[in-house]
Amino acid sequence: MRPTAPLILLAAAVVAAGTLTGCGSGSGSDRDTVKVAFIKDTNAKVTVRDDYIRLVARQFEKNNPGKKVRLIPIQASENDYYAKIQQMMRSPRTAPDLVYEDTFLVNSDIKAGLLRPLDAQVKAWADWEQFEPAAKAAARGQDGKTYGVPDGTDTRGLWFNKKIFRRAGLPANWRPRTWDEVLAAARTVQKKVPGVIPLNVFTGKGAGEAAVMQGFEMLLYGTGQDPLYDPGAKKWVTGSKGFRDSLAFIDTVYKEKLGPDVSDALSPNIQTNVAAELLPEEKLAIDLDGSWLGQQWQKTGGGNPWPQWSTTLGQAPFPTRHGEPPGTLSLAGGWTWSVPQRAQQPDLAWKLIQTFQSRANALEWCVRGAQISVRKDVAADPRYLKSVPGIGFFTSLVKVSHFRPALPEYPKVAAAIGEAMEAVTAGDSSPAEAAKDYDEGLGALVDGRTVARP
Repeated sequence: MRPTAPLILLAAAVVAAGTLTGCGSGSGSDRDTVKVAFIKDTNAKVTVRDDYIRLVARQFEKNNPGKKVRLIPIQASENDYYAKIQQMMRSPRTAPDLVYEDTFLVNSDIKAGLLRPLDAQVKAWADWEQFEPAAKAAARGQDGKTYGVPDGTDTRGLWFNKKIFRRAGLPANWRPRTWDEVLAAARTVQKKVPGVIPLNVFTGKGAGEAAVMQGFEMLLYGTGQDPLYDPGAKKWVTGSKGFRDSLAFIDTVYKEKLGPDVSDALSPNIQTNVAAELLPEEKLAIDLDGSWLGQQWQKTGGGNPWPQWSTTLGQAPFPTRHGEPPGTLSLAGGWTWSVPQRAQQPDLAWKLIQTFQSRANALEWCVRGAQISVRKDVAADPRYLKSVPGIGFFTSLVKVSHFRPALPEYPKVAAAIGEAMEAVTAGDSSPAEAAKDYDEGLGALVDGRTVARP
């Protein structure tokens, strides 16, 4: 794209085997330009993140005369985005100066030598005291060093259509206490409201980490303590009944046709379809999904403006398997701004991080992006507290939230979970068979550090 102002936008629509377009090999030598790589929504109509990053970039250029920000939006599924930025960061010629990192990748990218520690910078930055300890920990490596500044967190729960529930005779204040009650509601919708998809649980390889975290782990972490990784033994868990039961839940959803058609469920586009079509067109009754969904339906920057969403949709916590204490749970995640090891302008990148995470800009992003604040001062701001319908509900889930194991092996383990889910969803394996295949392959992924837990 031809630049029309100091702010340069590089379009980088990415497919699985795609390449970054428009990034000249000499761009890294410009001492006055900071390059920023970030994920762009697969629904091109959703521009919430793009609009916010442009806003901050223009602010940075205004406050730093002569400096330019080059934006590299990468439009891709999450898995393809992760692969692309890792590819870019391996070479000084293509490495951005600032990269938007999913926290679950931080430790694997540290191990691969792709990220710079930022301890000296955050130590001298007064705003760092405003960040919640859990958020700081999400950007910390196993070496104890800090490798990024988080811009928010998120939680997950059940979204349900109150209009569909009314037609099905289900309560508007629905609060399932067990997995069976979730399935019972879905079966009721299936029987009484034909033509509507009763329940969406992300699954398989296509949705990537969305399926593993929002689907499988929301189930697994409701089956017992430390069901995926045993921090005491420092080993990954195999052979657990909770793992098999979680796959059995997925199997029930798709075998009983309570979820989307299998071909749609396994598509990389399923997240976009749910947010842009199935929910706003009222074709889906229950969706196990994230706190950020409201950003998709905003009048400005949303992919499909839907003013009625706040009154049409209700939210409920996801229950533990049989209602075991504390009764409900969530998974919390988030993203950080990190500086690649091979960044050509790391000092400019740090200045831009400070601009992104000033109090005013952090508040702006939380409001625009339906983010849960990781800054204490933002979390107490009246504008934040009134920003998005449901923000109080999803913020309340932080206290029952679990975090994925912040270990270098996690991305490989997550990929193996996605394969197990896909095998069950497609009907290629029973839950027991898929769990056995996962257990047998896990040792090779984690250097034999496994522990059996029946």
